[in-house]
Amino acid sequence: MTLWVGTSWKMTKGLAEAREYAAEFATAVGSRAAGGEHPWPGVQPFVLPPLTAFTAVRDVLAGAVADDDVLLGVQNAHWDDAGAWTGEVSVPQVAELGARLVEIGHSERRAHFGETDETVRAKTAAAVRHGLVPLVCVGETQAERAAGRAVEVTTRQLDAALAGYGDGARDRGRTGAPVLVAYEPVWAIGESGREPLPDELAEVMPGLRERGAGVVTALLYGGSVNTGNASQLLDLPGVQGLFVGRGAWSVDGLVAILDAAVRAATTTPTTETIQPGPPVTAGEHAAYTPTPTENPHGTMSSTNLEGTS
Repeated sequence: MTLWVGTSWKMTKGLAEAREYAAEFATAVGSRAAGGEHPWPGVQPFVLPPLTAFTAVRDVLAGAVADDDVLLGVQNAHWDDAGAWTGEVSVPQVAELGARLVEIGHSERRAHFGETDETVRAKTAAAVRHGLVPLVCVGETQAERAAGRAVEVTTRQLDAALAGYGDGARDRGRTGAPVLVAYEPVWAIGESGREPLPDELAEVMPGLRERGAGVVTALLYGGSVNTGNASQLLDLPGVQGLFVGRGAWSVDGLVAILDAAVRAATTTPTTETIQPGPPVTAGEHAAYTPTPTENPHGTMSSTNLEGTS
């Protein structure tokens, strides 16, 4: 089993800071990859810098890090391949830059930029169609958890991603492409977020694990992850990786969490986790119908997906 561990820088780090981070990280990778071995056995590291710094990070790592030792991705991409979408970037465009992953559906984008289950479906389809790995974020608000709706909300969000996976697999004419899911409860992320209790994760993770069985490559946890709790989180049943924010915005932080993941990866799991199974059949989830969700910008209807001139 491979554990996926990575970080999104969100809207932080200019070019100079991004290059400095990448150079320091490249040194750390090199010191662990002597003799051609993977720097973190059993772990797949990834980094999602802001788009403005993507090529700078890519170029610094290119000369020192093997392609698969560290994957680079972006924090968002549009569902359409091209068109009149002012200010957006498409999956083909970021793929051309060298992106391997696309983050989709983060709660900050759902809350502030009108992201809905329907746009998550469309973006997931676009990522799969063009051979990139979708990293789909799901998570409930504190109010939804208090109302006993955590499982309902997160599985509904996952269903949208699975529908998009089926769409993309059908369009691409292939199945079995990787797809990652990060459970990030809204109440646990950001500066004001709090660390989750094991029981709180145990309430949601089994439902996501069951829903994604045979399709989802790895189920990650994200939200208030840091060097102090990474090992404990990785020991929880069904957690197959970590999606880290500010806890990995320093190279020391990211390296420490990756080291913790190596220790976890070498421990034989004692509980059931998602195992790679028969890939979803192209179009299998095409019957999914999105449920309207409230956000500050209103819901995204099918007509909104057509674009304007």
